Amino acid sequence: MSAVTPSITNLSLLTPGNYPDNDPATGLEDTLRLFEFAERLGVDGAWIRQRHLEHGVGSAAVFLAAAGQRTSRIELGTAVIPIGYESPFRLAEDLSMADVLSGGRLQPGFSAGTPPHADLIGDLVFDGEWRSYDLSYGRIARLIDNLRGDYLGEPDAVIHSPGNTQRPRLQPHSPGLIDRLWYGGGSARSVRWAGENGLNILTGNIVFGEHSDDFSTTQLALIEEYRRRIVPGRPARIAVGRVIVPVDSADRATRERYRRYAAGRQQRTLAPQGERRVLFAPDLVGTAEQIIERLYAEPVLAHTTELRLELPYEFHRGDYEQILHDTVELIAPALGRRPAVNDPPTNGGIPAREKTPGEIPLHTQ
Repeated sequence: MSAVTPSITNLSLLTPGNYPDNDPATGLEDTLRLFEFAERLGVDGAWIRQRHLEHGVGSAAVFLAAAGQRTSRIELGTAVIPIGYESPFRLAEDLSMADVLSGGRLQPGFSAGTPPHADLIGDLVFDGEWRSYDLSYGRIARLIDNLRGDYLGEPDAVIHSPGNTQRPRLQPHSPGLIDRLWYGGGSARSVRWAGENGLNILTGNIVFGEHSDDFSTTQLALIEEYRRRIVPGRPARIAVGRVIVPVDSADRATRERYRRYAAGRQQRTLAPQGERRVLFAPDLVGTAEQIIERLYAEPVLAHTTELRLELPYEFHRGDYEQILHDTVELIAPALGRRPAVNDPPTNGGIPAREKTPGEIPLHTQ
């Protein structure tokens, strides 16, 4: 594949928000501090994964409401909320509330289909039989309708509360939120639906090899299909995700740990995996110079201006800060991006890492 010239203008991080089983508060606080650190570095956005039954964030809306109070500028995203476990109206309320509290910075992302661990918690979520419920795109469409803020009931319907009489609709209404919705697209069907329904698209380091064994070829075809389907006049942002782990400012032991991590995941990138032919992008681990060379050799980045730095599950906040710092300072400028703010990090680099007594490694996926 020939080299391309990326032009990245938006750089965000995506983190799992992991924590040890016996101390969730410390892990979640570490993730909030990582969001603060990212904003100081001039990153454009910070995104959180939503996971159920795992050592991670079970409610992205709740977490991002907290993150909105700890930051002032960066976009706050979710990648992604499995819509199958959510009430389209109640989730719309939660996201609208978090968006208003953040000053209109939320970027909620979704996925459809039967969500993970449904056999364990489906009955609990729906208080009984759930297999007949619509867990597909229709559930997201209903959430979108709720976010429009249309009035409910007949034209003369009102509700009464102390000191107020008003027409009923979802509250608080955040008018711009509906243009900041995303879908995690890994298949042709998903990107078509996202484009036709006016959602932005997230495509990360996992896609489905429906017509090719090559990851980049498949992902590029998804981006092209999405662009063919987008609704005229609607936002159509495209964000590409990659696991990028520069080693430049890491010590020797940490470098070796990073390389062992990547080596343990290399086998899955060599061929389609499973019945659905899952394709994995290789992790980019090495010096900034090596990573830049590999990114220039990949055709996908030439077709988007937004890059999501997908942080590994297994690492500490200090590792994440080092990875983020090296990416912003050493890699991003070569991709055409300039920081969103001009204030450099103190001392020209990452701050001294705070040591936590009895520090426990983050949970492995």
